[in-house]
Amino acid sequence: MHFKSSLYTSLLLLLTAILPWNRANAQEKYEPAWSNLSGCDYPQVSSQMNVRVRFHAPNASKVEVAGGDGFTQKPIALAKDKEGYWFGTVPNVTPGFHYYWFNVDGVQVNDPASVAYMGYGRPTSGLYAPTPGEEFLECKQVPHGDVREHTYFSEVTGKWRRAYVYTPAGYDRGTKNRYPILYLLHGAGEDERGWTLQGRMNFILDNLIAEGKAVPMVVVMDNGYATAKGDTADTSLSRDGMKKRAEVLMDVYKKDIIPTFETSYRIKQGRENRAMAGLSMGGFETLLIGLNNTDMFAYYGAFSAAIIGGLMDNPKTAFNGVFADAEAFNKNVKLLWFGVGSNETRFVEMVADTRDKLNGLGINAQYYQSENTYHEWHTWSRCLHQFAPLLFK
Repeated sequence: MHFKSSLYTSLLLLLTAILPWNRANAQEKYEPAWSNLSGCDYPQVSSQMNVRVRFHAPNASKVEVAGGDGFTQKPIALAKDKEGYWFGTVPNVTPGFHYYWFNVDGVQVNDPASVAYMGYGRPTSGLYAPTPGEEFLECKQVPHGDVREHTYFSEVTGKWRRAYVYTPAGYDRGTKNRYPILYLLHGAGEDERGWTLQGRMNFILDNLIAEGKAVPMVVVMDNGYATAKGDTADTSLSRDGMKKRAEVLMDVYKKDIIPTFETSYRIKQGRENRAMAGLSMGGFETLLIGLNNTDMFAYYGAFSAAIIGGLMDNPKTAFNGVFADAEAFNKNVKLLWFGVGSNETRFVEMVADTRDKLNGLGINAQYYQSENTYHEWHTWSRCLHQFAPLLFK
């Protein structure tokens, strides 16, 4: 009796420990990520924003999962099963799109179960985690625009270039209608596909336009790198390197991009129908190109704009003195807009510094902070969602 009593007590204690764990895990539902290749069960995203990963490497001695801002701050070691699969869970992932990869015995490897996107200057695995309560970037039952691939020859670079062009729902039916145009730039290490594939801009615009919150517009997403004909390509991320590329890109916009796309598509004429915006490096290029050509653009959006602090050391002389006459600037520029994620500390500091300097000059500008996001795509998708409704009104 004593033995049976002890066994009963032990089993009861074990069940008491296990049942709460089972109840907690039963509430956390995992589903394959939207970005998985067809038929692939991993990675999986839970309702609590935890991510399960799996990688098959039977001969490896160590496998880790790592990723960009908002995915994990440091690599996470995985555990191996008897069949050679390595498993692990990444906790508390920020909603939205994230780059990630595996470190297999010290070698960075993409996930063969996931779509690869251009990030960090190379094809990199990506994961899309839906955002609970935030559906502005989801594909909905609304009229959808098209994203077209447009190849053209650049006289400035002497090379063929490619852009992706968003045309709003109804563009091909209402052949007499003309539209304002937004030039939207990507960040460093990415390419002209980023705003559509990673940023889901077409769904953001589809939803805003369907809700009557944004004006139907054409959006051109061109490559943010440009090297003048005969020059050597410079991919440096230093301020001087970015400035040099942006100056060449300025010529590409003036001589190639704007003439090409504003004649190939039904675009309203005049600077008041032209906007430019970009993220990180693209935000820097937006400011450098746009604010040096206020006769061409009336709306500007800088999302986590890279190294704007250095360009604003003396705001009265920055961008060829565009801010020197605040009254003239405020009259001429319809929108100067800055966005940043609350967790990208360096960029928050640069935007705050810029805000203080522009306020001191009496320059009208608007500012937005995306809460609990980093230097990553959810910040920039939120920025576009906030910025687009302000255009062409």
